[in-house]
This record gives sequence, structure tokens and C-alpha cells, in this order.
Amino acid sequence: MVIVEGKPYTNEEILSILHPLVGEWFLSKYSDFTPPQRYAIVEAFKGNNVLITSPTGSGKTLAAFLSAISMLVDRAERGELEDRVYVVYVSPLKALNNDIKKNLEEPLEEIYKLAERKNVRLQKIRVAVRTGDTDASEKQKQMRKPPHILITTPETLAIILCSPRFSKSLTEVNFLIVDEIHAMAENKRGVHLSLSVERLQRIQKGKMARIGLSATISPLEEIARFLVGYEYGVERSCIVADVTFEKPVDIRVVSPINDFFGANADEISERLYDLLADYVKNSKTTLIFTNTRSATERVVYHLKKRLKDFPIKAHHSSLSREVRLEVENGLKNGTLRCVVSSTSLELGIDIGYIDLVILLGSPKSINRALQRIGRSGHRLHEVSVGRIVVVDQDDLIECTVLAEEARERRLDRIRIPKKCLDVLCQHVVGMAIEKVWTVDEALAVIRNAYPYRELTREEFLSVLRYLSGTFSELEKKRVYAKIWFDEEEGVFGRRGKLIRPIYYLNTGTIPDEVAVKVITKDGKRVGKVEEEFAENLVPGDIFVLAGKTFRFLKAKGMSIIVEEVEGERPTVPSWFSEQLPLSYDLACRIREFRGWMERVLEEKSRDEVIDLLIKNYGIESNAANAIYRYFMEQRLFSEIPTDRKLVIEKYEGERNYYFFHTLVGRRANSAIARVFAYRAGMIKNCNVQMGVNDNGFVLILPENRRLSDAEIEGLFMLPNFREHLRKALDRTELLRRRFRHVAVRSLMILRNYMGREKSVWRQQFSADSILNFLKRYFPDFPVLKETYREIMEDAMNIDDAMDFLEKVGKEIEPVIVRTPYPSPFAFNLYLLGDQDVVLMEDRRKVLRELHEKVMGVIQNAPN
Repeated sequence: MVIVEGKPYTNEEILSILHPLVGEWFLSKYSDFTPPQRYAIVEAFKGNNVLITSPTGSGKTLAAFLSAISMLVDRAERGELEDRVYVVYVSPLKALNNDIKKNLEEPLEEIYKLAERKNVRLQKIRVAVRTGDTDASEKQKQMRKPPHILITTPETLAIILCSPRFSKSLTEVNFLIVDEIHAMAENKRGVHLSLSVERLQRIQKGKMARIGLSATISPLEEIARFLVGYEYGVERSCIVADVTFEKPVDIRVVSPINDFFGANADEISERLYDLLADYVKNSKTTLIFTNTRSATERVVYHLKKRLKDFPIKAHHSSLSREVRLEVENGLKNGTLRCVVSSTSLELGIDIGYIDLVILLGSPKSINRALQRIGRSGHRLHEVSVGRIVVVDQDDLIECTVLAEEARERRLDRIRIPKKCLDVLCQHVVGMAIEKVWTVDEALAVIRNAYPYRELTREEFLSVLRYLSGTFSELEKKRVYAKIWFDEEEGVFGRRGKLIRPIYYLNTGTIPDEVAVKVITKDGKRVGKVEEEFAENLVPGDIFVLAGKTFRFLKAKGMSIIVEEVEGERPTVPSWFSEQLPLSYDLACRIREFRGWMERVLEEKSRDEVIDLLIKNYGIESNAANAIYRYFMEQRLFSEIPTDRKLVIEKYEGERNYYFFHTLVGRRANSAIARVFAYRAGMIKNCNVQMGVNDNGFVLILPENRRLSDAEIEGLFMLPNFREHLRKALDRTELLRRRFRHVAVRSLMILRNYMGREKSVWRQQFSADSILNFLKRYFPDFPVLKETYREIMEDAMNIDDAMDFLEKVGKEIEPVIVRTPYPSPFAFNLYLLGDQDVVLMEDRRKVLRELHEKVMGVIQNAPN
């Protein structure tokens, strides 16, 4: 592909291509063009594909629309506006109205008023929003008089391409604008959109310029390829307008405590909320990001107690749309002093002026940190001010490295899912509704989409065979053919008239999620857990609910069966499912930081190390002191795991703990841990429990089952890694529930049939029956194959796991050490299960006791 670095254009060059009315309106409203506008407007006017990446509030949405508005005003003045769609704007957000009003409706309104004053007659430029919430009368109106600018979502675009009447108005689209492209590229929603865009491209009579709008993201070339795709095997060209470096940022890591091990839970809580209250009092508007919904509510509660006269609100995805809109408007109008959010305010909703963003705990990704902090200092030349507040020793290390990487703009690489066969199933049905296709013609269109560039003919044929009912045995499971397919002739098309409403009612990629009931084996109902939490359970796992500990026995439909156990340590914390995973790139940089720390500890005095930390990483002295103490204690007690050294700790006793300090992020750690637990279980013929976090994982074996050093080294063997991971997944909740998601996306299980909703419980019941059948008789069936791919590649990051394991023994030396207690770096892994024990104080008490024991060993060690 020809990826061209964009160049900024002068005012004269931009104004020369804009319609005079549009140019005059712009100069009367804005003093100057912003960097994204300088890069994008002229290129879009020329019909070139453009990817604009710049901070929030830099005018990139208007940059995308301005050429389109100018073209439409020009046609409107000449009376040449036809009843068709000229511009398609796609956004992942349903709540589009605020942004559209600012970037589209207001400019058009003001341009029309200017035209009136100048006695220039303009045809009416029609703008319409079409999403899943659009009512039938509005859809009919759009059918009769298509909007000139259509605003829609990825799901609705896939549906209207199959509309016989409305799709006729989409054959001469001049501009396709994809907003918030970074929010979709990494997931199946983006994969779904990429196929819709190629289907839209196929019906064009002329050239359609693609304009992508993105916040901070890397690598830009990958996003550009995702935006523009291929033209029958040849990469399309794209101009990349990278203006992310224009906006200054002020990022600092702060901590309300000096001693992470000595402070008790009440003390930490008091100091944390006092610090947050001070920040809120000293700022005009503060936006606080937490990493979980439950933490959001907790922070709001404590701040309201301290700041009774301050308007403070929560904003997260579990709240109703009306409540969220009210909060957004409060921010915009300046009536709120503080809003606390989980992830729901990361995307580019225009929320007005914010002068401080606080991140409570690590955001786990450099891109996410910059995206969140970019919400402050909303105007382009204002400084984005961010403070990352930490109350945990591992968080402190992570955030110290993250803040430095963010200041230097060394971004995490994004990963685009490849060849998602469930999304492909949906689009094949949609394509069959459009017309009769030859296999070659359809495959060529599909391969034009970047995520499907490597799709093989055999993989495509397997999808066609499934959808056409070749596997007739599935009819007994109520899985019926959606298309007809003549394999000899190489053609396929839709089967029956009912397939159109089935497609309309079941398209999309976001799975139905519900709470899963927790029931004891004697039928007593305990409560509910989130589905994402339930899917991570394996039989034998112990967790806390309603202040009691339960052992997971099995799953039944949308319930999990448990037994109460007293005095057992939890193996899975209940907040696990909500936690954001650490990115692999950032994990690698933290390993490098550990290596640097090990070297300076050997070469320099305590004061020199602390000075270096303050100077190189811009942290306060108490944070630098805490880092020095943490590393020094680890070094004296065990070994420091680094980018060159993988430490495996053996802590053997009543139960045998094996701590693997892999530090590759939770997703890759999860893949390695499951394979190692599977292999250790095979070697020792026992059930192996495991705990996983971003920094590593722990395997827990019974007292009479110990792993020798040779057996530990044997766990690292790369051959059969994928196969063993697949086998390790076979008896998990993760496989059951992910199979349901994939089966629903593949139209194998219908969420909605002829207007009748199928409950998630019934979906899961059907999925369980089909899963067992396919595993037994058709292990390579495309829907099952995609389920394993989704878990291993998207949820678990097997590629990064194997990338790390390949380096072990070559670039990274494995070091096995025996310890009398878990080392300081292993504390959080050891305490993973205790995070939920009724009171936070219990956890702090265990932590203090462990720390005292470690310090006792260090102090009594011979010099």
C-alpha cells in the first residue's frame, strides 16, 4: 500500500477549494484551521483516503465533514442535489446527537443563515440518523427522501445494505467517514464494519473517499490498512495525517502513602479520598477514571461525604441512557464539579471543559492513559493535565513506567482480529440476500477487507457448507440452512423469504450478557455473578459471594452449582472480570525497567538511585523511596525478575505454590498458566489450581504433589502449546459461554426469531447441546474453530505468550529459587484470592504479616 505521510496546507490552499459561503462561515466562527483540518480538508476534497489521528477537541470531526459540507453546499446552490446519500458517517456510539449537533447541524444552520443574508438560494441539505433506535415512520421517511448525509452505526450499516429500496440510494457515496476507528479496530465490531464497508464499496458507481478519525493509536499504518483495505489483491493508498504530537501533556504519578506494607486499610482509604477531595476542590472540573464500575460508585460515595456542597456524579455503562446523558450535559454546561467514570467517557463524546483528569490505579495501556488524560484541556493548545493515583506497590512500578512512556508517546501496538468466521457467516447471509454470487466473486470482495486478506478458499467453503445445511445432522439441533449453495457450479444465494427478517433481527457482534445465578447443590439460591466472571471458573475454584466462600462444582444453563466451604482460600477474586488487562508492549517495558533497576542497585548508593528515579521518571520522592525499598527487599530476599531473567519461586508447605514472574500481561499469562496447569496436572495426576494477574501467575498443587526443578523446566516446552491450550479449555466455562457468543454471531442460534426473543438461558441450553455434538463428531466445524480462535487469540493473546516462551532459554534465563515465604514481588499473586475476604483490612493484615516475615529473613541473613 502507498501510505503517504500527510502535509499541512495553508489557509489560502484550503479556502481556495471550499465553497465561498463555507469559507466565510468558517473564518467568522473560528480564528484559524486546526492541524487536523490543515492536513485533511484538501486531501478529502481531492477524493483521497485519509486517516486523521489527533487528540480529543482538535477539530478532527469537523475536518472530516468540511469537504463534504462544501461539496453539498456547492450542489445545493446549483440546484443539483439529488435524492441520494452523498456522505455516510459511521460511529460506534448510539448517542451521536450531541456531537452531530456541534459538527454538522450547527454549521449547516449557520451557513444557511449566511446564505440568506447574501440572498443566495440553497436547496435543503438533509441530515438523518439511522440506528437500531430509529422508529419505523422515520425509516419510511428516509426511504422516500434519502438523507444527503446519513449518520449510522456499524450494525445498522450492515442491515441497510440488504434493504432493496434504501441500498439504491447508496450507490454514489462520495465520502465514508468512520469515527472512533481505534475503538473498533481491535474487536469484532470493527471486523464486522470492515466487511460492510467492502460491500458498500462494491455497489459504488464512482469513487468513495474513506476518512478515518482516531485518537492516539499505533501502529498507524495498520489502522490505515484496516480503514482502506484492498482492491482485489492490491493495497489501496491512504494519506496519514498524524497530529497527535501537537497537544502538550502534564502527567504525574502520585501516591497518598509512603509505606505500602505498613499502612492499614482505613489509613489508606482516608488518605486516598482526602487527596482526591483536595484535587476536586482545587480544580474547576475534575474527571476521575476508575477501572471498575463498583470502584466508580465507591469513589462517588466517599467524595460526596467529604464534599457535601459539590455536585458529583457517576457515569458508567450500567446506568440508564437518560442518566448518562444528564451527566454529559452537566459536564458540558459546567454545572458539575466532578464526574467519576469507569470506561464510558473514554470515547469522543463532547463533554466540554475539564481541567484535570485523575486515573485511579493503572489504566493498563499507554494509549488508554493518553486517551483518558486527553479529555482535559479540551482545546487544542491547552495542556492536558493528568494525575495517576496509586495505592499498591505493583501499580506504582507499572504507572511510573507508563507515565514516562506516555510522555514520550511510545504507544502500545493494537491487534486486529483475523479471519473471524462467525462475523463472516453473518455477512455471507447478508450478501446472499442481496443477490446470487459466484464463490470467486464473493471471496474477492471479502478478501478486500483487511481482517480477511488471508482467508483461504477452503475456510470460505467450510462457511458456505455450514450455512447451506451440508451438515444435515444439525437439523436435529434446530440448526437450519440459511442459504443455498451449488458447490459444483460454485454459486450461492439466499434460501427463502424468511431469511431477510432473520438477518435483520440477529445481525451484530455484541453478545447478550446477563447475570449468572449461583445455586448450592441442594438448590439454595446464593446470589448472582457476572457472566464474564463465571466463564473464568474451572471446577474446584473457590470464590467469595455475600461474605461466604463457595467451591464451583459445575454449570447448568445460566446457573452455576456450588458448595459452601469454610476456611478455604479463594482462588478467584470477584472483581477479576472487570479488570482491564495490561498490554503486552507495556509489560515488556516494565520488564526492561526492572532490569535497569537491578543494574543501578548494584552500581549506585540508595540516594543516587532515588535521585535517578526522580530525575528520569518525574515522580515524587516518597514514590521513589517506595520503589527503591520494594526492589531492594526483593533483591535481598529472592531474585529480581527482569527482561533478561525469568524468576520461578517455589514456596512449598501445606500447599505447594509455584510463582512464575512472567510479566507479559494477564491475557498472555492466562494462556501460559492454563497450559502449565494442564501439563502439571498430567505429570502429577492431580487438580492444579492457578491464579493469574498481569505480572505473572501461580500454580497451586496439593501437599503431596511437588514439582522438581526439571519438571518446572519441562513446562516451558513450546511443542504442542496450542494443542495443550485447546485441551485445557475443554472443560472450562470459558469455552461454553464463548461458544454461545460465536454460535449466536454465526446465526446458528437465533436471539430473535420472527420478533420473539430467545432468553440467554435458552440460548446457552441450545449452545451446550450443539457444542457437545460438534466436539464429538465435527471438531473442525467453522463455528467451533472460531470459538477456539477467539479465546486463544483475542481473549488470551497466544501469539504474545509464545513470543515470550520462545525467548526463554535464549534471551531470557529461567532462574528457579526456593523461598521460605512468597517474595515481595509475589505478594499480590499470593493474595489474589484474599482480595475479596469480607474486609479489605484482612488482606492488609496478611500483607503486613508476610512483609514482616520477609524482613525477618533479610535481617537475619548472613552478610
